[in-house]
Amino acid sequence: MEKTLKVEGMTCNHCKSAVTSALKELNGVQDVDVNLERREASVVYEEGKVSESDMKNAVEEQGYDVK
Repeated sequence: MEKTLKVEGMTCNHCKSAVTSALKELNGVQDVDVNLERREASVVYEEGKVSESDMKNAVEEQGYDVK
């Protein structure tokens, strides 16, 4: 499965790295592509192992808002 999250508050490569790392640490996440200009994180994951809520919480714990 693939899900695109709208992430508010990312401004630099450090932000991109923080969001990428937080998502990749989740069990079931296979790939993450963060686009700063579009303020999006595209996540490829295994359905049933990780939920959209898990992904949202991981990003929000880094200090960013998920829309």
